[in-house]
Amino acid sequence: MTRRAHGPAGRAHPLALAAATLAVAGCASLAPPLPHGEPGIAAAWTEPAAAPAAPPSAPPAAKLGWRDFFGDPALNELVARALADNRDLRATVLDVERARALYRVQRADQFPTLGASALWLGSGGARIAGERDEYTVGLGVTDFELDLFGRVRDLGRAALERYFAQEEAARAARLVLVAEVANAYFTLAADRGLEKIALATLATQEAVYRLSEQRHALGAVSALDVAQARTTVETARSDAARYAGQVARDTNALQVLVGGAVDPGLLPGDFDASVQRVPRLPAGLPSEVLLQRPDVLAAERRLAAANANIGAARAAFFPSIRLTGTFGTSSDALSALFGSGTRFWTLLPVISVPIFEGGRLQGNLDAARAEQGIALAQYERAVQAGFREVADALALSGTLAQQLAAQQALVDASERANALSRARYDAGRDSFLVVLDAERTFYAAQQSLLLTRLAEQNNRVALYKALGGGLEEGAR
Repeated sequence: MTRRAHGPAGRAHPLALAAATLAVAGCASLAPPLPHGEPGIAAAWTEPAAAPAAPPSAPPAAKLGWRDFFGDPALNELVARALADNRDLRATVLDVERARALYRVQRADQFPTLGASALWLGSGGARIAGERDEYTVGLGVTDFELDLFGRVRDLGRAALERYFAQEEAARAARLVLVAEVANAYFTLAADRGLEKIALATLATQEAVYRLSEQRHALGAVSALDVAQARTTVETARSDAARYAGQVARDTNALQVLVGGAVDPGLLPGDFDASVQRVPRLPAGLPSEVLLQRPDVLAAERRLAAANANIGAARAAFFPSIRLTGTFGTSSDALSALFGSGTRFWTLLPVISVPIFEGGRLQGNLDAARAEQGIALAQYERAVQAGFREVADALALSGTLAQQLAAQQALVDASERANALSRARYDAGRDSFLVVLDAERTFYAAQQSLLLTRLAEQNNRVALYKALGGGLEEGAR
């Protein structure tokens, strides 16, 4: 209904009653209790017995800053640049800003929208006795919903949780970027090391090939020995060209991650001890540390948002009250606009009761419940995926340590065998085929050793990231 009246200042107006109603509105919520995930994971990880132990004083991964973890000044500089200039991370940060703005838009529905208006109405003509002016100034609320069942507040809570989820997703993207830059840096160093091995092997085999040609000219070796020596030369030449191309690709990938051209002085020269500074991390941590991972926190926030949407869908079944009201002053003379007896108020509450919606309300509620189930499953899946990432990295830490020891022993043995086979060939006791086989074994062993070292470094980075490390710049 609508009521318009002029009266003395002492009259109590219904707008005061509406204000009191606003004070109690929004206290209810029909959202169900937030479900607890049951990911079904073990209480702690089992570290392989073969894995080397980390120093007992090593801090947890989540508290170890990436500058302290990597230790390589050049790599730390590249990580800092990537966090500042990477375009994907920049877009993710802007997604957070957008989610924050959308939350503010949704939250505004919880408060009345006040607006001021000024109106002049002039009338006159042949059928109207004289001319008449009316001046009106008012302050009013338009179509404000009294949130008696918490629908608007639940929608605001859902928007807030989505904003928090986007913020956690940005933190997860930051963590992934730190790991990607480190892995790209190590991969470039390894490929440069492989290129260096190939070039050294090429130089050695070219010298052997020239010597074989000279000995063949003197009749000391057969043409078969010369052809076999040529195969090792071309194999090493092919590998050198292949690794040169891979180094260029690695450099391009690193530049994309960093967000611009990289100073050659920051690029690794080889996979030497200066690059291999990634420390071992302590194990024996409870699986609850996964609950602090940003991707798990983001999934938990999305679950809370879906849960709040159920409350909003439930509230839609109940009546809604929308309020429009104005308080102001009106006069037929501008000079008397704010004089005595000119005040007025209007109040228009509208009650809407859903009677027949064609199944729309029930469909919205069913969809909200299904979205909550999906969000719960995704939350449990995020915890399970995090547990597996840590378990896989811990499992590899043991096997890679064994592989590294075996590969180093293989390199030492193959180097010794190569030297002995060369000496026996020079003494005429073995054919060149034996020398060729020993050289290939030594060459392949060097490559495998370097790739195993790369895998070990990448696995340590993966464990660091899986345990939530990489979010902080320095130790805290």
